Amino acid sequence: MNKPSIDEILAPKPEARPRIYAYAIADEAHAGLLKIGQTTRDVKRRVAEQLRTAAIKNFRIELDAPAEREDGSIFSDHEVRAALARKGFVRSELEWMRCTVADVATVLTELRTRKRLGGNHHQTFGMRHEQAEAVRVTHAYFHSRWVEDMHAVPRFLWNAKMRFGKTFASYQLAKRLDAKRVLVLTFKPAVEDAWLTDLESHADFDGWQYLSRSSSSDPSQIDAKKPVVYFGSFQDLLGRDAAGNIKPRNGWLHQVNWDLVVFDEYHFGAWRETAKELFEGEEDAVAKREAKLEYAAGLDDINEDLNVLSQEETDFLPIVTKAYLYLSGTPFKALATGEFIEEQIFNWTYTDEQRTKAEFAAMNPDKWSPYGALPQMRLLTYQMPDELVAVASSGEFDEFDLNEFFSAAGTGDVAQFKHKSDVQKWLDIIRGQYAPRAVESLKTGTRPPFPYSDVRLLPYLQHSFWFLPNVAACHAMADLLAEKHNTFWHEYEIVVAAGASAGIGLEALPPVRKAIGSGFDTKTITLSCGKLTTGVTVAQWSSILMLRNLKSPETYFQAAFRVQSPWSIKNPNGDNPNEEEILKPACFVFDFAPTRALRQLSEYGIGLSPNEPNPENAVRDLVSFLPVLAYDGANMTQIDAGGILDIAMAGTSATLLARKWESALLVNVDNDTLRTIMDNPEAMAAVERIEGWRALGDNIIETIINKSEKVKALKNKAKSRDLTEKEKKELSDEEKEYKSKRKLVQEKLIKFATRIPAFMYLTDFRENTLSDVITKLEPDLFAAVTGLTVKDFHLLVRLKVFNTEQMNQAVFAFRRYEDASLRYTGIDSHKGLTHYGLYDTVVAKESLQPATFETIKTGILRHWGEAPPALYALRIIDGIEKRGISESSMLRINDILEMLDMHEVSGEFFSALAILTQSESSIFRTVGEFIDGDGYRHQISPEDFQRVLKHDILNHPTTKSEVAQASHRVWPIFVIDRNAFGVRDQ
Repeated sequence: MNKPSIDEILAPKPEARPRIYAYAIADEAHAGLLKIGQTTRDVKRRVAEQLRTAAIKNFRIELDAPAEREDGSIFSDHEVRAALARKGFVRSELEWMRCTVADVATVLTELRTRKRLGGNHHQTFGMRHEQAEAVRVTHAYFHSRWVEDMHAVPRFLWNAKMRFGKTFASYQLAKRLDAKRVLVLTFKPAVEDAWLTDLESHADFDGWQYLSRSSSSDPSQIDAKKPVVYFGSFQDLLGRDAAGNIKPRNGWLHQVNWDLVVFDEYHFGAWRETAKELFEGEEDAVAKREAKLEYAAGLDDINEDLNVLSQEETDFLPIVTKAYLYLSGTPFKALATGEFIEEQIFNWTYTDEQRTKAEFAAMNPDKWSPYGALPQMRLLTYQMPDELVAVASSGEFDEFDLNEFFSAAGTGDVAQFKHKSDVQKWLDIIRGQYAPRAVESLKTGTRPPFPYSDVRLLPYLQHSFWFLPNVAACHAMADLLAEKHNTFWHEYEIVVAAGASAGIGLEALPPVRKAIGSGFDTKTITLSCGKLTTGVTVAQWSSILMLRNLKSPETYFQAAFRVQSPWSIKNPNGDNPNEEEILKPACFVFDFAPTRALRQLSEYGIGLSPNEPNPENAVRDLVSFLPVLAYDGANMTQIDAGGILDIAMAGTSATLLARKWESALLVNVDNDTLRTIMDNPEAMAAVERIEGWRALGDNIIETIINKSEKVKALKNKAKSRDLTEKEKKELSDEEKEYKSKRKLVQEKLIKFATRIPAFMYLTDFRENTLSDVITKLEPDLFAAVTGLTVKDFHLLVRLKVFNTEQMNQAVFAFRRYEDASLRYTGIDSHKGLTHYGLYDTVVAKESLQPATFETIKTGILRHWGEAPPALYALRIIDGIEKRGISESSMLRINDILEMLDMHEVSGEFFSALAILTQSESSIFRTVGEFIDGDGYRHQISPEDFQRVLKHDILNHPTTKSEVAQASHRVWPIFVIDRNAFGVRDQ
C-alpha cells in the first residue's frame, strides 16, 4: 500500500448537500408529469447530463430544494415519491409522478417538519424583516398595555403600502398572540381571496379554520381547539334587518369573545372620497356601481364617525375582543389627527420599501432579493407651450386645466374633443414631432425626453395607462388615435376601459389582458377615467399618463401605484427555479400640469411623515427614491425637495394657503376635549370670548356631550333588544342634533384660526416660533387681530383644542410661499434669515454653515448631475471665483457669456442662470437695468423689474414718463448674494 501524500491527508472536505429536484418535459407524452430525483451536485448540471443522451432540450426545472431537516437528518427522493403515492398521486413510471409542483412542495414540508399537513400548505417562507418588526412592535405594545391594565383593549395601526404582505403578517401576529378567534373586517369584500390564500397555503397555519359568508362551513361545527378566522364585511356584520335587529345568521359572531379583530382597508370615509374622485369621470349610474364595488353597499347606514377620536370601537361594533389591529395604505387622516400616537403605529411606505431594496442589494450583491422586482417610480412633468395653456387654464395662476383641455362630448365613434386640433398638437408633442418645439431643439442642440420619442422611455411605454377626465374623453382619444394621419399610434392596440360598455369592476379587465397577452410582442394603451385604478394588478403596465385633474394626493398616488406592480420571470432559463429576471426595474408617471403634480407630490410626502417638523425633510426623503424630472419648455432638469416645495408653493396664493387654517384637522372637538374645556372655568370663559360663540346658545358644550352620551346609551340598548318606534325617532333626532351642534362649535374655532394668517402678515418676526411671537413678542397685536388674549389662546393650546402639528405645517407653507414668491423679483423678504419659526418649533431655512464655492458646486452636481445647464453653472462659479466676489458683485449677460466663452445665449444658458438664482444653490439676486434712448444705464428696483416682466411697462427713472414695451430696454443684472457665501469679499 502506497504511503498517502500530505495533500491526500489534508484533502478538502466535500461541500456536497443533498437536494430534491423536479423537472417537466414539454411534450404530449409527459403532460402533467414531473420527474422527481435527488442529487448532491449542481441540479442544473445533473439534469442536463440526464437528458443530454436523449437530446431532450424542451425541459424545465420546476423545483430545486434542500433535502434536509433542522435536526440534520436527510430524506430521499424515494420518500418524496412514496409520500405522494400515499396521498393518491399516481406513479407513471420509475421516477415520474402525475402531480403539480405545489403537491411536491407540500410533501417536502411534511417530510422536513415531520407533520402531516391538511390541504395544500406547502409554503414555508418566513417573514421578511419588516413584517417581523411589525409583529414584534405590535405584540410588545399590546402586552405593555395589558401589564398596565389587564382589561385594556389596545389598538395598533399598520400604515403599510401595497405588497407589504399584510394578510400573512396579520396571521403571524395572531399566531404570536396565541389567538384562537380572529375576526377580519373590511369595507372591501374583494380582498377576501388574499386572506383565504395565505391561510390555506402556508405551513405555519396548518389546522387553522377559515369561515366567511361565502364559505360553506357551519360555524357550529368548527373545532373549538383549533384557531378560527372569520372574514366579513362591515356592512354585513354591522348591518341590521328592517326591524333593527342583528341579522340572525350573524348572531353567533356577537356571542364570541374574540382574541383579535383586524380592520382591513381602514378609514373608509377618506377612502370613499377617493373612490368617488377616481370614478367621477364615469357616467353617473356606472360611477355609483363602481364606487359601490369599492366600498360596498350599505355603508351609508353605518356610523359616519368611525374616525372620531372620542368614539371607541365598542360604540359601533357590538362585539367583544382583546385587541384591535388596523390596516391601511393611506391613513393620512388618522396620522394627522393623532388618532394613533407614535408608539401605536408601524410605518411601511414606498420610501421604506425602496430604501430597503437598495440596502439589501448593497449588502447582498449576489443574493436573490425579495424586493428586487419592486420597480422604482419616477415622475416626469412637462410644461406645455403657452398656446396650449391658453386654451385651457384655470385658477389664480392660470394652471393648465387638464379636464378642460381634454373635454369631449359624445360616445363611441362620434365622440370628439372640444379642442381637437390642440389635443392633436399634444399628441405630436409627446412623440417629439411638434414643429415649433422641434425647431427649438435644433437650435439648442438638445432633445428633451418626451414620452413617446425618447428611446430610453419607449420600452416603458409599450403598455401604458392613460387616465382621462371622463368617458367621452376616452372614446374621443381612441377615435383620434385611430385617424389615418396618426400612423405612429396605429402600432398600439387601444383598449377603452370606460363607460357601461366596458363592464363594472373587474369585468373591464379581460379585454386589457387579451390585448396585452404575454406583453412581449404587443403594444397597448389602456384609456380609463376610473376603471381598473384600484384592486387590479397588470404587471405589464409600466407608465401612466395623468390627463385629468385630481384633488387629493391619496387619489393621485392610488392611481399612480397601479404601474408599480412587479413584472419579472421566475426561472427564466428553465434550469433554476430560484432565479428571477426583472423586466420592469422602474416605472413612470407622466404629468402635464407641473405645479399641480408637484403639489400632490409634496403633500403626499408630508402626509407620510406627520411627525417630521420640517416638511422639506419629508419631501426630500420621498424624492430620494422617487426622482422628479421637470421640463420647463426648454430643458429637462432634476428637481430637489426645495425646488419641489418652491414650485408647489409659488404656484398657489396666500388666499389658498390661508385655507390651510380652515381645515377641520386644526381643531379638536371630540367629547374628551370638550369635556376638558367644560371642566375648566378659565377655558370656558376663553371660548366664550371667541367671536360668534355666544350666538351658539347657552351650555352648547354640555348639550353636545349629553346628547352624544344619550345616543350612545340608546345604541347600547339596541344591542340587547329592539327599540320602539319612539326610541328610534329619538335616536335619529338626538344624533342629528349633537352632530349639527358639534359642527357649529368646530366652525367657530376654525373661524378664529383663520385670523392667524392675518397676524403673520402683520408681524415681522420670522425666526421665532409663532407661539413665542404670539405670547411674548407681539401679544397686543395678536389680541387686536384675533380678539383673544394671549393667556386665553395659550390655555386652549395646552388643552389640545388646537392641533399644533397641523399648525406647524400651515405656518411652514405660509413662510415658504412668502419666501418663494418674492425670491424671483430679487426681494430678500428677511435679510440674513437662516431659520423659519413654525408654530412651536424652528426649522432651518438653509444650512447654518456658510457656503463655499466647493460646497455650492457639490450641491449642483448632487441635484442636477452633469446635465449641460449644471456644467454651465459650474463654469460661471469658476469664473466668479477667479475674478473674486468683489469684482463679480454685479454681472450682466455679456459678462457671463464672456466667462463661458460664448457669443449668444441658449436654453442651457438660461437654465444655468435659473439654477444660480432660483434653487437651493442660488448665489445671485436678480435686479433690472434700464437703458434709455441716450444709452445711459439706470438700475431699477426689484418691484419695477417685476412690473416690466409682468406688464411690459415702466416709469422712466428720470422723467417719470411711462415707457411702453419696456422689456426691449430692460436687461437683468445678476447681483452676488454675499450671504450665500457668508463673507464680504473673497
